[in-house]
Amino acid sequence: MPLTPERRTAAFYFVLFLTGGVANAYLGVWLATRGLSDEQIGVVNAAPVFVTMLLTLLIGRLADRARDWRQVVLVGAVLSGVAGLALPLAQGFWAILAAWTAYSVLHMGIVPVIDAAAMRLTARRGTDFAALRGYGTAGYLFVLVGTGYAAAVWGDGAFVPLFLAACLIRAIVAFGLPAFRAPGDAVPGPGATRLRQVMQPWFLLPLVGFALINATHHLQNAFQALIWDRQGIGPALIGILIAVGALSETIVFFAFQRLGARYRARTLLMFSAALTVVRWGAMAFAPGLLWLFLLQSMHGLTYAIGFLAIIRFIANWTAEDIAAEAQGFFVTLHQIASVIAITGFGWLLARFGDLAFLAAAGLAVVALGMIWASRVVQGPAPVADARGSTPDPGVFQRR
Repeated sequence: MPLTPERRTAAFYFVLFLTGGVANAYLGVWLATRGLSDEQIGVVNAAPVFVTMLLTLLIGRLADRARDWRQVVLVGAVLSGVAGLALPLAQGFWAILAAWTAYSVLHMGIVPVIDAAAMRLTARRGTDFAALRGYGTAGYLFVLVGTGYAAAVWGDGAFVPLFLAACLIRAIVAFGLPAFRAPGDAVPGPGATRLRQVMQPWFLLPLVGFALINATHHLQNAFQALIWDRQGIGPALIGILIAVGALSETIVFFAFQRLGARYRARTLLMFSAALTVVRWGAMAFAPGLLWLFLLQSMHGLTYAIGFLAIIRFIANWTAEDIAAEAQGFFVTLHQIASVIAITGFGWLLARFGDLAFLAAAGLAVVALGMIWASRVVQGPAPVADARGSTPDPGVFQRR
């Protein structure tokens, strides 16, 4: 079986989020065993998001100026693995905070770069970006199940070996990544060559809208296990519910090519927003277990479809010259929205309990309105780049 660029990229996606699966299952417990308080654990989790928010756009700009996006992804994967080695050696709150922030910023910083690079590669070669991205969720789901088993067998002491192994595997697989940019003699693609060329309402509204939708999904990562525990759902069932959501996401990623090709990106974003309103609105009334399984199975429709649509929307309107910077700009918007949403939701949860999910549904309503407004305002034909390239009707026709 030939190692095509797509297969090599899929292999990297599979290992990209392994550390995230280990950390989601173990990190909080491990930090507590190191003597950190609940407040300090919150800071350790929040600080990397804040720092990454400040640096993501810069990382994307540097990646676009590199000879190939592969270089930045490879360096980030290796350096994040080196930073991960410092975590078990760190003693005390400040040392742990520094080690975890260094690791997380290097790891999270390369995600928009690989997304932008893989999107451009598959668009140029006529292959399926969504399926490649699906391997990332499949890898996350695999390690989540494996970590749960390891926790049952070896207890909390399994965190460090599993985390370091995941760091090492990701760094090794990164060396197999292909070159992503078009050959030097290829006809340059359509779209804006400067981010300021698309800083207009028709372009910004969908980005801000899906940033809000994405932020509401981060509320689930931060609070859902706690909420379900308070509702009397046991740890085993909570794990299954989380896995149902990840499985739904994986299925949508692998099935998206047939579904997504029929609809414009903003149509799919509106579909994602509308179902997000339904999902969080239902969560506000503490539904029973069967309803929870149904709502979790919607995760692929509320998150994965919207994510793939926004990636495609950005690619439709920007040239390869700013692919990583444009994707990094969206990620920055998402991180700002997530910080605000998580902080506000915690305050609402303490005062209104499950009804706080109505606020999340409200954010999705706002997002739906923004995306609809963008469709009304519409936009020009994809911006021709500085070299005068015109849109290729075979690749970037869906807006």
